[in-house]
Amino acid sequence: MDSVNDSALRRALARARDGKTLDVTEATVLLHARDEHLDALLEHASRVRDAGLESAGRPGVVTYSRKVFIPLTRLCRDRCGYCTFATAPHKLDSPFLSPDEVLEIARQGAAMGCKEALFTLGDRPEDRWHQAREWLDAHGYDDTLSYVRAMAIRVLEETGLLPHLNPGVMSWRDLQRLKPVAPSMGMMLETTSRRLFEEKGQPHYGSPDKDPAVRLRVLEDAGRSNVPFTTGILIGIGETVQDRAESIFAIRRVAREYGGVQEVIVQNFRAKPDTAMRGMPDADLQELAATIAVTRLVLGPKARVQAPPNLVDAEYALMLRAGIDDWGGVSPLTPDHVNPERPWPQIDELAARTAAAGFALRERLTIYPEYVLAGEPWLDPRLSAHVAALADPATGLAREDAVLEGRPWQEPDGGFVPAGRVDLHVEVDTDGRTHDRRADFDHVYGDWEALKDRLGTATPTTPGDVRQALRRAAADPAGLTDDEAVALLGADGEALEELAAIADDLRRQAAGDDVTYVVNRNINFTNVCYTGCRFCAFAQRRTDADAYTLSLDQVADRAQEAWEAGATEVCMQGGIHPDLPGTAYFDIARAVKARTPDMHVHAFSPMEVINGASRTNLSVREWLEAAKEAGVDSLPGTAAEILDDDVRWVLTKGKLPAKEWIDVITTAHKVGIPTTSTMMYGHVDNHLHWVRHIKLIRRLQEETGGFSEFVLLPFVHTSAPIYLAGIARPGPTARENRAVHALARILLHGAIGNIQCSWVKLQDDLCRQVLQGGVNDLGGTLMEETISRMAGSENGSYKTISELHAMVEVTGRPARQRTTEYGVPSAERLAASAASDGVCQSVRRVLPLA
Repeated sequence: MDSVNDSALRRALARARDGKTLDVTEATVLLHARDEHLDALLEHASRVRDAGLESAGRPGVVTYSRKVFIPLTRLCRDRCGYCTFATAPHKLDSPFLSPDEVLEIARQGAAMGCKEALFTLGDRPEDRWHQAREWLDAHGYDDTLSYVRAMAIRVLEETGLLPHLNPGVMSWRDLQRLKPVAPSMGMMLETTSRRLFEEKGQPHYGSPDKDPAVRLRVLEDAGRSNVPFTTGILIGIGETVQDRAESIFAIRRVAREYGGVQEVIVQNFRAKPDTAMRGMPDADLQELAATIAVTRLVLGPKARVQAPPNLVDAEYALMLRAGIDDWGGVSPLTPDHVNPERPWPQIDELAARTAAAGFALRERLTIYPEYVLAGEPWLDPRLSAHVAALADPATGLAREDAVLEGRPWQEPDGGFVPAGRVDLHVEVDTDGRTHDRRADFDHVYGDWEALKDRLGTATPTTPGDVRQALRRAAADPAGLTDDEAVALLGADGEALEELAAIADDLRRQAAGDDVTYVVNRNINFTNVCYTGCRFCAFAQRRTDADAYTLSLDQVADRAQEAWEAGATEVCMQGGIHPDLPGTAYFDIARAVKARTPDMHVHAFSPMEVINGASRTNLSVREWLEAAKEAGVDSLPGTAAEILDDDVRWVLTKGKLPAKEWIDVITTAHKVGIPTTSTMMYGHVDNHLHWVRHIKLIRRLQEETGGFSEFVLLPFVHTSAPIYLAGIARPGPTARENRAVHALARILLHGAIGNIQCSWVKLQDDLCRQVLQGGVNDLGGTLMEETISRMAGSENGSYKTISELHAMVEVTGRPARQRTTEYGVPSAERLAASAASDGVCQSVRRVLPLA
């Protein structure tokens, strides 16, 4: 280890003593502390740890989890130079433990009072070993994670142990699949050093899952998915001291931004025979103590910091002085399969060692107390009863008198019981929302300050030659470069009028002069949602004053009302309600079709599709085919926002990544379900993002041909959390709205014929202006529009046919009612909608008496 200047070390220690925020350079300096400097460092870290325990309501308490270790498979596609856990198929009796073997370990653990079943396994072994692939195929599992999911359910149902899953690298969608079966998951970051991954001869070379960027993405996705997640660093594998500091700060960034890092393990390398690194020296225990102390200081008092007790020799007191508050999982039954040469200490011995240092040892569950007490969204309702049976309701720690017994794992029932403010669709126009923000505003969306750090400083786009771009747009609309398109978004004055005229000429070619609209009804069947989209003012917790959920009968009643008023479509979307089973979407579609067989069911965003597929453990294709069979005719292409993850992860916390949106949409098109496409803009994005989003939509349309229209959705800011937090701007300007509607027509010419504006989000006059600049469709009468109204839109919840025609009349173009597919409604539908003026009586505003 390189030495550091003594004065630099003293300065860094003084800042730590005074509670100053450390930077990476100072943390790197402190990692060199030894002897009296180390004593001072440990003292400062202990003080921070003690303050955290006091704040958590358990002063002087150090925790551990009583667990069994279930090595589901020791096969792995990676080749880490220090690992003795991973092996080759010829050294194993079977590629995977059988279900009987898994349950036998779990039952023995339950009999010994264990409450955690730690599933440890190699990363995706089927990608490297044909024996793993063949075993999974023979036993009916699509992949290793499908087997993990199945075994976690069986352990829950047959033993009562709580699974903690360590399956290695997981995608966002994998986390959606596994969250309902495990209260917590984990994956060590190990290090952010790219050198250890990229250079031949280094410990992570040739191991695709040890790419630091990939592993950080897993930590972020876990936070976005509200999964209580364990991570940590491994020291002494060849990383530099600065690498070590940077790894700690990387974990801090994720922990602050998402709040999902439930514990951080600081683990020391121990050389093992028969590995490539068998000749490397073990990490020094003073080095380990310094790293723990710096981790504590950087992560702060709320963090839970752990050191594995079987790797610290007899230096228990040293690690406690360094600032740990947890010993991790300790098994009275199974060995540490990752460090088999290091047996677990007896729990009585661990308690005695802890007491000798002045602390009380208390058992916790695999999910940390803070997350037990918080409940939703961190704990899936399908696991609530399992956790409640083992947790002390006052502290969230393990109950000493808990009885281990299996409990059913199943979809929650009763999700369609009507609840809450079910008349919000009407009252939002009369009484408004109860509060301008949710009571959990300060923490449910993550750390707002950390979010500002992620946002950074936007790279300004340099407007090009607007005149040259206008000439290109007129001659070759689809051939515009990104720079030219960005230039057009800056058009103003005469240039803006010329841009609108070019777009309107293309509109006339593609769609004629008719301004179309559909008589439809929005039915938002629930606004209970824990996804944590930072732009959304619609989502509520189940206990919030404005929360509601409709019953199936209420959904069907509203569809029938709409049909009687002449509607040809219902558009149905809702929050990601944790109590609704994955089949709820099918039930909703069937209920509407049963009551109104000829109604077009335009329903369920890609986020809802992913939620349904994850909950039912179906593939996206299988789920969409089942939805189509249940009566879904088309999907809204909402949840797109901006299809750039750099923007999405500021704008939303837990919504699906861009590639998942693309997968759902393209799969829907392949199974014969058409969709719309959308863009919500004017928040934390820039003009280049708009251009790339629209061009991506065009590419998808050229591949599948499944988009019926492109809908532009300007950001409504008034009650949007991300605006209230001072991060988003207050939506696009009127000039920008005109320019982007025109540009959409130009960039999509020859691919998507229908460009729709949103009267809900634009004033009538601005709607008329964009109608004269490329737009041919106004959307629908809606009948109830709650989402934008909750965000602060002042344009009402519905428009009658008469109001739509009056809006269009000024443009000199004819207005025409259409179907969802842009056909002509039947004479019977036209007559019914004319009689109601396109809006059912139950939602109409009551005019004051003269």
